[in-house]
Amino acid sequence: MFTKIIPLLIFIACYILFIFLPKRRTIIAVLGAILLILLQSLSLKQAFYAINWNVMGIFVGTLVVADIFMESRVPAYIAEIIVDKAKNTAWSILLICALTGFISAFVENVATVLIVAPIALSLAKKLKISPVNMMIGIAISSNLQGAATLIGDPPSMLLGGFAKMNFMDFFFYKGRPSIFFAVELGAIASFFILYYIFRGHKEKAQIVPVEKVRSWVPTVFLVSLIILLAVSSFFDTGFSYMAGMICAVFGIISMAWKKLINKVPVMYGIKSLDWETTFFLMAVFILVGSITISGWIGIIANFLSGLVGSNIFLGYTLLVFMAMFLSAFIDNVPFLVAMLPVAISMAAQLNIHPSLFLFGLLIGASLGGNITPIGASANIVTCGLLKKEGYEVRFKDFVKIGLPFTIAAVTAAYLFTWFVWK
Repeated sequence: MFTKIIPLLIFIACYILFIFLPKRRTIIAVLGAILLILLQSLSLKQAFYAINWNVMGIFVGTLVVADIFMESRVPAYIAEIIVDKAKNTAWSILLICALTGFISAFVENVATVLIVAPIALSLAKKLKISPVNMMIGIAISSNLQGAATLIGDPPSMLLGGFAKMNFMDFFFYKGRPSIFFAVELGAIASFFILYYIFRGHKEKAQIVPVEKVRSWVPTVFLVSLIILLAVSSFFDTGFSYMAGMICAVFGIISMAWKKLINKVPVMYGIKSLDWETTFFLMAVFILVGSITISGWIGIIANFLSGLVGSNIFLGYTLLVFMAMFLSAFIDNVPFLVAMLPVAISMAAQLNIHPSLFLFGLLIGASLGGNITPIGASANIVTCGLLKKEGYEVRFKDFVKIGLPFTIAAVTAAYLFTWFVWK
């Protein structure tokens, strides 16, 4: 029994430390994974297979492509055109948020914020207004749409890995509208919240175009990657290896192109990758693998199933809103990795297809991070950018926008998913 308790104690200790020491989360996760192996809670072979290498390939590959796409200045160039064409500042802000959401469906959220932020800051300076609300709108828009596609954000990649869902499955799955449409309905609902917040900005913004596209090649890479991922869906139906390999190959091609154009050494490109998040993800897979192997996932699933009995709607509602609330304060990646197998196990015990619980879990976990400034990496980066500009984002200022936005988006997506997948 003691050997069974060790993985659970290490797992709980790591998650508590993630909350109180968010900047040390990678070190904590890696040390936890090493400790599990040293205490023989799982073998090196089990630890290796606990890591979803397909998801890791997608994550690292898309990060590299997103990096060169950002440097190409194409998104910033498009954002300037939008601002110039919009009839007033309110619509400029709303369209910038919409552009952020569109980019975020294919590019990791933090990268998306870094792409769009300079335009928002430039607009605020020209109009002599505070950029705080606008930047919060950009952050929460990126978090929302990141859940819409397989490559939008790590939580989507994790869902794809666990449920064996390919790129096209995010649009239509087993003949029914999938998670993409739930997220888009949430986006429409939350758009009205953003409109209400920014409706007072009636002035017209005049931006002198300063962005010049450095190269259209990264855009071609990104579009080609999306097309190939969609095509691969028909061949690798079990989502076992092909998507990860395609993303990894595109990552290598992007690095080679960057070296050729910018004369940057390959080692510099490798070093500049987000290794911190990469190792964090790998270590979290091992942490969750240990409690799965030791049987705790089954025990948690049994407890939750006992709590809801045969009431599927109650189980679904509990998962969605528990995920939403917890993700407002803790990182949604380790939370989702831990809860996905629980959701699958609960669905099996209730004798229903797991899609209802899995989609609900992704909606709650991805969108719940929008409630607070610490709920998602994109929020933390946004607050950091504003601080650099001399603006302090208070907790209540973020919640004032994030909470109604999240409630509107989650409620719409939650109801859509229930009626389609119940």
